[in-house]
Amino acid sequence: MREHLGSRLGFILLSAGCAIGIGNVWKFPYTVGQNGGALFVLIYLFFLVVMGVPVLAMEFSVGRASQRSAAKMYQQLEPKGTKWHYHGKVCIAGNYLLMMFYTTVAGWMMYYFFATAKGDIAGKDPTAIGQYFEKVQQSPIITVVCMAIAVIIGFGVCSFGLKNGLERITKVMMIALVVIMVVLAVNSIFLDGSEEGIKFYLMPNVENIKKVGIANVVVAAMNQAFFTLSLGIGGMAIFGSYIDKKRSLLGEALNVGLLDTFVALTSGLIIFPACFAYGVDVNSGPSLIFITLPNIFNNIPLGRLWGSLFFVFMSFAALSTVLTVFEGILSATMELFGWNRKKACIINGIAMLLLSLPCALGFNLLSDVTPFDGNSTIMDLEDFIVSNILLPLGSLVFVFFCTRKIGWGWDNFVKEANEGKGLKVKKFMKGYMTWVIPLMILIVFIIGIVNFVNNL
Repeated sequence: MREHLGSRLGFILLSAGCAIGIGNVWKFPYTVGQNGGALFVLIYLFFLVVMGVPVLAMEFSVGRASQRSAAKMYQQLEPKGTKWHYHGKVCIAGNYLLMMFYTTVAGWMMYYFFATAKGDIAGKDPTAIGQYFEKVQQSPIITVVCMAIAVIIGFGVCSFGLKNGLERITKVMMIALVVIMVVLAVNSIFLDGSEEGIKFYLMPNVENIKKVGIANVVVAAMNQAFFTLSLGIGGMAIFGSYIDKKRSLLGEALNVGLLDTFVALTSGLIIFPACFAYGVDVNSGPSLIFITLPNIFNNIPLGRLWGSLFFVFMSFAALSTVLTVFEGILSATMELFGWNRKKACIINGIAMLLLSLPCALGFNLLSDVTPFDGNSTIMDLEDFIVSNILLPLGSLVFVFFCTRKIGWGWDNFVKEANEGKGLKVKKFMKGYMTWVIPLMILIVFIIGIVNFVNNL
């Protein structure tokens, strides 16, 4: 008999936990910084509602209607003789591939929490902090051990079951994440000199957009809105399969999108006021988290405390994704092979440890492996395959499956999505969801590939 979640709150927090990850709290702030601030945020919110939320509702619907994981969801719904179920296999592979590099980053977050709490970074100048991050990456022992801890925590929690393990822990972790974020944001807002950062982040400025180019800003916003919800590899469908039919799914998708966006926006309130207060470049890119922010924490009162809280929050964000994706992997392998949960956790735990080794070692022992150029790593290759290929094309498959007669079809999708109370899919949305959303996803896919090739 299929397990089900104990509450609607658990479903929303778990789904948001899958979506909320390093992309929200790491990528979102520096993407805002590179794309002119407040107007980018407004354009991002627009695309989140018109593109991300409808696709999320489709993925939820496939999961709830099939009552299966990615391994068998298509078989329950596809017309006889069609081959949609091949995408289910791609989804499973995508979940493994995502975790093959995500566990390494989750390990870094946990390591930085302990290092900050111990005072290892305290008192270091900017150059020394940059060298410290390089030292962490270049140590095979640190990267592998921290990655292994992330894997063990993930499967350890999932081994206790859906309600007693995953739902219980994720509820606590997500609520703690939100509380910590609000505390950190309030602290940043009240720093001396933070006003310019708040203005940059929340007050639209056309001049900032002109510097970057409106077309570039729109594309970046569309890209961020699409990828923030982790759509396309069945990660959300699994949670759709765990809920009842009391609530309509477009409304639930909107709730998850709002919580996901709240975390992303609040992370900006943590980072931008602090950056402007201490004269730090908001365009500093991915290094913002591991190099720029520790510099700020070293210069503010109680910096060690705030730094420790920040990396607890980052660890929770990373682990929430690890836990929820692991659940998708476990559900798929239990359905495919008939394993019980404990056996599935042990076998997948061992497999994930081995599969994650190339990425963890890609910064040190395997640093000579450069898939794209002299500075690229194994993580870059794995991230490219998931982010630039599997997520957009997988989302396109879900949209086609839910809107085409050769798939599950529009009528079946709407019937499932509209079951229960809440926001409904309307008749007038058919043309938009059938033709416009696929076009937007194709634009995201093509531009993502073009940008990647141009940056090589």
